[in-house]
Amino acid sequence: MHNAIPFPPVPQNEPVRSYAPGTPERTSLRKRLQELKRETVEIKPIIGGREIATDRVETLHPPHELTHSLGTVHLGGPREAEMAIEAALKAREEWARTPWTERAAIFLKAAELLSGPWRDTLNAATMLGQSKNVHQAEIDAACELADFWRFNVYFMARIYQDQPLNAPGVWNRMEYRPLEGFVFAVTPFNFTSIQGNLPTAPALMGNTVVWKPATTAVYSAYFLYKLLEEAGLPPGVINMVPGHGPDVGDTVFASPHLAGLHFTGSTETFRRMWRTIGANIDRYRAYPRIVGETGGKDFIVAHVSADPEAVATAIVRGSFEYQGQKCSAASRVYLPDTLWPRIRESLLDQLREVKMGTVEDFTNFINAVIDKKAFDKIVGYIEEAKQNPNVKVLYGGNYSDREGYFIEPTVLEVTDPKHRTMCEEIFGPVVSIYVYPEARFEETLDLVNNTSPYALTGAIFAQDRKAIQLATERLVDAAGNFYINDKPTGAIVAQQPFGGARASGTNDKAGSQLNLLRWVSPRAIKETFVPPRHFKYPYLEPDVEVPADQATSVSS
Repeated sequence: MHNAIPFPPVPQNEPVRSYAPGTPERTSLRKRLQELKRETVEIKPIIGGREIATDRVETLHPPHELTHSLGTVHLGGPREAEMAIEAALKAREEWARTPWTERAAIFLKAAELLSGPWRDTLNAATMLGQSKNVHQAEIDAACELADFWRFNVYFMARIYQDQPLNAPGVWNRMEYRPLEGFVFAVTPFNFTSIQGNLPTAPALMGNTVVWKPATTAVYSAYFLYKLLEEAGLPPGVINMVPGHGPDVGDTVFASPHLAGLHFTGSTETFRRMWRTIGANIDRYRAYPRIVGETGGKDFIVAHVSADPEAVATAIVRGSFEYQGQKCSAASRVYLPDTLWPRIRESLLDQLREVKMGTVEDFTNFINAVIDKKAFDKIVGYIEEAKQNPNVKVLYGGNYSDREGYFIEPTVLEVTDPKHRTMCEEIFGPVVSIYVYPEARFEETLDLVNNTSPYALTGAIFAQDRKAIQLATERLVDAAGNFYINDKPTGAIVAQQPFGGARASGTNDKAGSQLNLLRWVSPRAIKETFVPPRHFKYPYLEPDVEVPADQATSVSS
């Protein structure tokens, strides 16, 4: 019997634990890190609830400790992709008919498992597999993902409550159907929360999903899937197929049942996917929904009235937390010449305190970049900067891949505001600073707006309210998430819904109900209680002729 009209618990953001010395969470997490390091896992595609072995096996290593093995991963290809599509389509009808309260309960339970008994496991897996320090793992793998699951349920209920008006004798209703087909979720390496949200947000709304996690984050993805199994997610609702892009994607994009793409990754990859969908548009049963969050060239601009220490701190945290491997990371900075000496002093003083090394040493602020490909790309930018007479390496610039993929936090001072490192996304611990004449603040705002093709995040630092107002207006299209006197990273679910425009994506705002609306196809239902029984309307009746004597009487 389903005769209740329930409303889910009002969510609150998951509190961030400190992991300070002497705290129980510090002891507990260290114990789990040691346990996972002693174990090895064999990760296989999970399709229809079954683990499928393949003949393409790779070894998993922590990016900061290349000699250690975490286990192996069986990579999927066209065969596994086709199996995943079939499993998703087979599960679709039953999952779509499942009452929304039952779907909600699964993800609310998942959030409780994550914030409780699974917290150490997901944090430790993220630290080991993606080289995140304890704080970065906590705010990502534990807190943000639990927030996604709790708030998405709350947003879903609000969407379902949005109903049309009624007229006398008529009852109008709106159904929010899942899409017809399956959703393809392609998730990145840098956020466990994103790789958890991209497949589960469509699933919550009744869709079934083929999920391709990044091969460099498959370690935490495996534990994430096991958590969802414990929460009660039925087989076939989400089918995990690790593998290299085209090996999985070509089969998925060729399917006439592709209903949507939920993507986070590079702009180049997203554009290639969009072009492929466009080229295949005639074969699809419906127009696929395309939702993507891609690159960024995120900025900090300071007015002369800014607090120098606050700006310096924002540069250190905004540019170098998680080695700058965030699409929101500050990577270009514009500072007034009169304030630059004080900012530089504070910036360099803080960077001298920064330690780099393994994630198991909780005193390390900087860890390793994700893999050899990323390491080589970032090093290429640094080496080119060293050879350029118009670029000064203010700090860092050193690197080594002997034990892990370590790159020092690197600060470049450029004289050309259109220098390559001011324009291109590097996705690593490199930030470029351009010092502008104080009197040219307004011109600098135009420079900020026009330099980069991206429009993801940005920040203005100032105490002068007129300067803040001016920057907010001039940079209205330059960032989907705009920060005033704060670093341009660290968006919180339901507080700062995340996403940008231009080359940064479709700006469908993960962490809000706007994103969930992309995974439903509304159906309007009108029920008339007493329908008409003849076609004639009153206007079809002929005019009545008024006799002349009556017309005269009326006119008089």
